Amino acid sequence: MPLRHPWRWVATVVVLVLAAMLVHSLVTDATYGWGVVGQYMLSGPILRGLLLTLELTGAAMAIGIALGVTLAILRLSPNPLLSGASWLYIWFFRGTPVLVQIVFWYNISALYPHVGIGIPFGPVLVHGSANSIVSSLVAAILGLGLNEAAYYAEIVRAGILSVDTGQTEAAQSLGMPRVVIMRKVVLPQAMRVIVPPTGNETISMLKTSSLASAAAVAELFYSAQLIYARNYETIPLLVVASLWYLALTTLLTIGQHYIERYYARGSVPSVPPRTFPELLLRSLGRPGARRREVPS
Repeated sequence: MPLRHPWRWVATVVVLVLAAMLVHSLVTDATYGWGVVGQYMLSGPILRGLLLTLELTGAAMAIGIALGVTLAILRLSPNPLLSGASWLYIWFFRGTPVLVQIVFWYNISALYPHVGIGIPFGPVLVHGSANSIVSSLVAAILGLGLNEAAYYAEIVRAGILSVDTGQTEAAQSLGMPRVVIMRKVVLPQAMRVIVPPTGNETISMLKTSSLASAAAVAELFYSAQLIYARNYETIPLLVVASLWYLALTTLLTIGQHYIERYYARGSVPSVPPRTFPELLLRSLGRPGARRREVPS
């Protein structure tokens, strides 16, 4: 006999009613301005802002991953000075809001009007104006990338610590130096733990890039703001930005699922589905999975 689940049916009815109410509101409420949404969905400013959002996300994640891996390795170093410096960096950048960091870099010329490269405590070889070097785009990339490095360092550190210490000891017994052990033994095995949160951080960075509007960077959200500041169609332009963010997030989520499944090979019997279509197919493909038997 199949198990009875009356409350599951009640929850299904409630969800369907709420979904119907939401669809009815979306269709009948003229405030959404679907005609305006369709007009600006593929407009030039929105597409240019979308491209800049992707550039911000890619540049910030590149800085965050490269610097985060370095910070994680330094954090695990037996040298207390290197380990302490890495801990101090992570403590500072995780303890201050990313919006404050972006605004700080945007106004860095107030603290350092000129930026130069030279011999420490000696002559400056190359110098220039901070306003020309740290533009609004560079300020946004620095704020997002340096903040991401602090979080990613903890992700990499957790992945490294998840690898059995016997792997490192075996590599040391073969005479392999520490750098080679980390690059060829530890990090490849830690990828199974590092990859899933990396996908989450990339998706989060895509949405966090909207904070670059504080530095007057014309990314997707700021482009929508500039348009509705002229035509006063606030809700439709916010819907346009939200739809593009949802589309990009969906693509990244699907890519993350397949990357996770690739790196999880051999570690678990099967990777649980993450996308809604796979969950639906999985549930339809296993009818009556939970049954109880009644003696005849």
